[in-house]
Amino acid sequence: MSDRDRVDPRPLTGEPLALDLLNTRWVGEGAVQDLLTDTDGLAVWLRANGLDGEFAADATTLRHVLRARDALKDAVDGAPGEGAEAVDAVLAHGRIRATLTTQGPGERPEFDDASWGPAWLAARDYLRLLTTAPDRIRGCAHEACVLHFFDTSRNGTRRWCSMAACGNRAKASRHYARTKDV
Repeated sequence: MSDRDRVDPRPLTGEPLALDLLNTRWVGEGAVQDLLTDTDGLAVWLRANGLDGEFAADATTLRHVLRARDALKDAVDGAPGEGAEAVDAVLAHGRIRATLTTQGPGERPEFDDASWGPAWLAARDYLRLLTTAPDRIRGCAHEACVLHFFDTSRNGTRRWCSMAACGNRAKASRHYARTKDV
């Protein structure tokens, strides 16, 4: 099976790019799984985010993406300001160039080296999320889950990466605890 045909095995996809990069690690079958152990996994992640036609799934790009993932994890899971220096180090490899297009003003990212592109885009997306609604960047409330999501619920009270998975496990656990004592 070519990496073009490889199915994305992650339980949560479709989150904003920064959080989708964090979600390349998840808990499955009782152990931490990692999509980015090789360039084939990188190809799956690039394809899932529409970046496969623009960037190569090679060892250098993988190294930069892993660096960005670690920086984002520190920033998202740590105290405010934690991970900022590491995120900034990734962001130092690119910039936004203002452009004028036929549709009007625009922006185009530029990179020192194209292999930094996916890592830089994920770090830049994290800044966008912080500007949009920093309180909506969340980790799943299930104690055994390591996934992250951007809460788009109307009232902003989403707690689980997935109601079908972690939310259901929590409900079942509470139900079992209630009925066990009866």
